[in-house]
Amino acid sequence: MAIRVAINHKTNYQYDRFVSLSPHLFRLRPAVHSRTHIEAYSFKIFPKEHFINWQQDPFGNYQARVVFPEKTKELRIEVEVIAHMTVINPFDFFVEEYAEKFPFAYREQLKGELIPYLEIKENGPLLIQWLAGIDKNPQPVNDFLVYINQKLNRDIRYNIRMEAGVQTCEDTLSLTLGSCRDSAWLLVQIFRHLGLAARFVSGYLVQLTADIKSLDGPSGPDKDFTDLHAWTEVYVPGAGWIGLDPTSGLFAGEGHIPLACTPDYVSAAPVVGATDPCETVFSFSNTVTRIHEDPRVTKPYSEEQWAAILATGYQIDQDLEKGDLRMTMGGEPTFVSIDDMESAQWNTAADGVEKRIMAQDLIFRLRSRFGPDGMIHFGQGKWYPGEQLPRWQYGLFWRKDHYPIWKNIHLIAHEKMEKKFDWSDAQRFAKELARHLAVSEDNVSPAYEDVFYFLWTEGKLPVNLDPLQKNLKASIERRTLTQLLDRGLDNPAGYTLPLKWNYDNSKWQSCKWILNRDNLFLIPGNSPIGLRLPLDSLPVVEKENEPQKVERSLFEELPALTNFHETITSRYGLVYEHPAQDYKTKYPDKPADVKDKKKIKKDSDEEDVKPLYEVAVIKTALCVEVRDGILYTFLPPIDYLEHYLDLVASIEATASALNMPVRIEGYEPPRDYRMERLMVSPDPGVIEVNIHPSSSWKELVHTM
Repeated sequence: MAIRVAINHKTNYQYDRFVSLSPHLFRLRPAVHSRTHIEAYSFKIFPKEHFINWQQDPFGNYQARVVFPEKTKELRIEVEVIAHMTVINPFDFFVEEYAEKFPFAYREQLKGELIPYLEIKENGPLLIQWLAGIDKNPQPVNDFLVYINQKLNRDIRYNIRMEAGVQTCEDTLSLTLGSCRDSAWLLVQIFRHLGLAARFVSGYLVQLTADIKSLDGPSGPDKDFTDLHAWTEVYVPGAGWIGLDPTSGLFAGEGHIPLACTPDYVSAAPVVGATDPCETVFSFSNTVTRIHEDPRVTKPYSEEQWAAILATGYQIDQDLEKGDLRMTMGGEPTFVSIDDMESAQWNTAADGVEKRIMAQDLIFRLRSRFGPDGMIHFGQGKWYPGEQLPRWQYGLFWRKDHYPIWKNIHLIAHEKMEKKFDWSDAQRFAKELARHLAVSEDNVSPAYEDVFYFLWTEGKLPVNLDPLQKNLKASIERRTLTQLLDRGLDNPAGYTLPLKWNYDNSKWQSCKWILNRDNLFLIPGNSPIGLRLPLDSLPVVEKENEPQKVERSLFEELPALTNFHETITSRYGLVYEHPAQDYKTKYPDKPADVKDKKKIKKDSDEEDVKPLYEVAVIKTALCVEVRDGILYTFLPPIDYLEHYLDLVASIEATASALNMPVRIEGYEPPRDYRMERLMVSPDPGVIEVNIHPSSSWKELVHTM
């Protein structure tokens, strides 16, 4: 796919009298080695009475020698080039084995042929000083060329200089300022001092406006642009002449169209000639016009095609509305890396460190685009056979009424943030959160990894393996053991706060968990602690006494949501009492010791454990833990969206009070038509986005 452009270059000399023109040389025809495909070329001269001879100079460049037999008051030149701007990889070359590392020496035959390009013409003290500051240790020649080009680009600022000629290297280095031709000539001399053949290049530079703004660098010009330019070419055996542009610090690409390449800048001048003495008015113009564009990923349609598509979409919307048809459309666009084509995460693997970071960047950008006050949920998604754990999934949730769910984006922990928290911070956060929920902070309990299990696991290791040695290729169990031993099994893995919504008084309710063991020990595993709670060890509740899940009808008309960030402020620090049911009358024979438990078998085939006495217990818990220095809050399952948003607002208030960025994980918000959602998740080689549905063509255009 290519963009075909027409370059139009006009130069005009207006004289105040009729003058004789000496024979002129014009070096304005693309060189034979131009990597940009040239489809057509035209060269027009006024006055029309002239003789033209196309030649090649000693270095193989095209040049037109023009003789003017008559006097004239005007000299006008017009060049037009039609070029295919197909993207070029500037590193698409091979290097001879002996030249793969710098420094290297040219073979004798080749060195003799390159003599004009090895001649050192300047060796001033500033140039020698600059050369002394570069790294000349053996290194890949590609890396060395990039290093020299970018170093010079950083050291010399660019300016537009209208004076004729080229500055000396000393002037350019002392001013740390120069035009493109000044920097190009300086780079030629630098390479020659380093033993590399180099030549000066004069040519056209074409820069086209990018279809989309760059994410990780300059986006280029605001409009299509072309002009005469100068850069450098260096000769590397096997690769040939390689173009380097010190003005940009980049290698020459499809936008660099060479006209003349010579050992000295004097021989590369675009126009050479003389006139009789006179006054001259000089003018020029250089424009580039797109004359054909193939459809491409960043611009699949022309403006006319897109206008027709929009009109069709709106017409279909009107037809659906007339027929009383209601439809929605979602989408699953996928994203790939623009600069990593080789690693497994962008080919076959679903997960990868860079992919996680880029997915987080993407979800944060989507938040600013669709839900600026939305909540980001760090959850679990797909789980395929052969994968040890479910894949991560980042969810964005926002309210349709545009009230904030999460106000301060800086309180959402990003992978790029400083990872500084430990288990003591988790305890502090959990207790502060209990105050914001108006429940007793005494109900916050530490959760430990099961010491006996991991001591048994450590005992199974071979005698000649160090359990503290980190090995990324080891099994997930061994890596988990290493991490736990490194952290210390006597330190809590996190903290739990039993929590549920009390529908009787519309407040949060908590309790203290009572267990047979002195502490709460987690089920062994690698998942968040909220998924490893020993719920089977909690007191048994008969089925008839189990709390019933209050489900909403999907067709129920729901009231408008309130601003929960305002409603939670009045309850901070309060502890509400919740009357507990007295179960003693039901079981008067409650034993003094829980070790006297008995099982009562039913007549049916099923067995049901009947408690000797009832204990009021909440079997859902909010959990707080630190993993890899990042603070996580695990949310339990919650029936109603109102209660979920209340809890999220309390978590943000806690994070704000303690200045501790946090991630929300665990259960997602319950489905509710008053809230919108989208998901970012990994798939082999790509990042997938599950877009929220659009109910109209206008919404779909806005979304996509």
